[in-house]
Amino acid sequence: MNEITTKIADTAFCDAPTPEAEKALFVLSAQVRLDLEMLDYPAKPWVRPRAHESGAHIYDVVIIGGGQSGLAAAFGLMREKVENILILDENPAGFEGPWITYARMVTLRTPKYLTGPDLGVPSLTFRAWWTAQFGAEAWDSLVKIPREEWMRYLRWFRQVLALPVQNETRVASVDPVGPQLFRLTVSGAGAAGDILARKVVFATGIQGGGEWHVPDFIESKVSPSRYAHTSEMIDFEALKGKKIGILGGGASAFDNAQYALGLGVGEVHVFLRRERMPRVNPIRYMENAGFLRNFATLDDATKYAGISFFLGHNQPPTNDTFGRAAAYPGFRLHLGSPWADVQETPEGVKVTTPKDTFLFDFIILSTGLMTDVKLRPELANLAGDIANWRDVYAPPEGKANALIDAHPYLGPSFEFTPKNDDSAGRIYGLFAYNYSALASLGLSAAALSGMKFALPRLVAGITRQLFADDSDKILADYFAYNEEEFIGQWPAS
Repeated sequence: MNEITTKIADTAFCDAPTPEAEKALFVLSAQVRLDLEMLDYPAKPWVRPRAHESGAHIYDVVIIGGGQSGLAAAFGLMREKVENILILDENPAGFEGPWITYARMVTLRTPKYLTGPDLGVPSLTFRAWWTAQFGAEAWDSLVKIPREEWMRYLRWFRQVLALPVQNETRVASVDPVGPQLFRLTVSGAGAAGDILARKVVFATGIQGGGEWHVPDFIESKVSPSRYAHTSEMIDFEALKGKKIGILGGGASAFDNAQYALGLGVGEVHVFLRRERMPRVNPIRYMENAGFLRNFATLDDATKYAGISFFLGHNQPPTNDTFGRAAAYPGFRLHLGSPWADVQETPEGVKVTTPKDTFLFDFIILSTGLMTDVKLRPELANLAGDIANWRDVYAPPEGKANALIDAHPYLGPSFEFTPKNDDSAGRIYGLFAYNYSALASLGLSAAALSGMKFALPRLVAGITRQLFADDSDKILADYFAYNEEEFIGQWPAS
C-alpha cells in the first residue's frame, strides 16, 4: 500500500451530500451543460488527426497533472474544439493535487471570490457550486474556502465536464521521436508503456518545475524515519504526545504546526532565521494592480526585479492559521534561530541554534522548493535543450538571483524556449504550465489567483501551434473550398 492509497483508506470522502444538496447539484450540472451548449461556437473539432506508422494513437495534447491546473487546461482546450486530449495523473481518482493529501491548512489562502477553472462560465464557478448546496446566505457568511470543499468542487468540475483523466499513471520520461511528436513513457495501475502526443503540457503544480528542497545538512545527518518535508505524508497519529521541530517560517510551517497540535502532538516548535515574522505578502498587491494579466508583457529587466522582490518576502501565514497554532499551549515560536547544527541521537534529533539546544522526536522541513528543469526526471533527456533565465538575461552587477536564474525562460504562452537552434525542434510543443513559470509569466500557472488570466494564454499558444503545424493543408483545402451554400433560384420556378 503506497502513502496515497493509505490516505484514501484512512480518510472518508467529504463528498457525501445530503439528498437536497445532491438534487441541487444535479440541477446545477444540467445548467452547466445548457450554458456550454449555448456557448458552443464553433461547433466542430478542427484539428486534423495524425496517423502513426505503428498504428498507435496520437493525441493532439497530453496534459501531465490532473489537479486544478490540468483540469482547467483541458476544459480550455475542449472549449476551443481541441478534443483529442488526455490528462494523466499519478494519484488515484479524487486525490489529485495537494488538497486532501499533504495540504494541511484549514482553508485556501486566496479570497473566496477568485475565479479561474470556470473560464468565465458563471454556473461552473465555486460560488455557484457552493450556493446551490448551501444557499446564498451561506456564501455571504463564508470567509475562505475550506480546502476539502475545494477538492469536492474539483471532483464535480471533472465529472460535469466529462474530462478525460487517466489516473494512477506516472510519466517516467518525455522524449522527441519525430517531427512534432513526443513519446511519453508511463507506468502504474492506470497504464504502462508508451503514449504519443503532438503537444505536452506539464500541469504539475508548485513542485513541477523542480523538487522540494531538503537541506544537505538534514539529508546527510538524519535518518528518513526522523524527518519529513511539509510536502510529504506524515503519520501524525504516531506523533501524539511527542515533541517536533519545524524549520522555516513560511505559510506551510504554520499550516503544519496547527494541524499537528490539533491531532494531539505534544509540542511544536517553529524556527525562523529572521528576527521578525514575515508580515508583507506581495501577492495581495499583485492581485489588485493589473499584475496578473499584464506581468508577462513586461521587459526582462523589470520581470527579474519584480520576481526578486517577490522571492525576498516569505509568504506569511494567514492570520487565522497563525492564531490557531498560537492558541495551543504546546506551540513555541523561535525567532532569530537558524539551525546551526543537527545531530541524530538514540533519543531523537538534537537541534542547535545560536540561542539554545533542543531535542525532538521528529522534525518537519518547511524549506520550500528548488526550480530547475534538470531536477525533473521526466525531462532528463531534454533539460539540456531548454533555456533558463541564466542563458538569456544578465542582471545588473550585484542584482543576480540564483533562484530566478534557474527558472526556465518561457515564451508568452508558457512554451519552453530552446537553448540554441539545434534544440528548437526537440522541445517545440512542450509547455510548462506549473510554478516554474513564475519568473517569465508571474503568478499564473500554479496559483489560483492568476489562473483566470493564464489559461487563455496557454490555450492560445497550443491552438496556435496546432494550426501552424497543419496550416499548409488547412490553407490548401481552404483555397479548394467550393461547397455551395446558396441554393436559391431566380426567377423562381
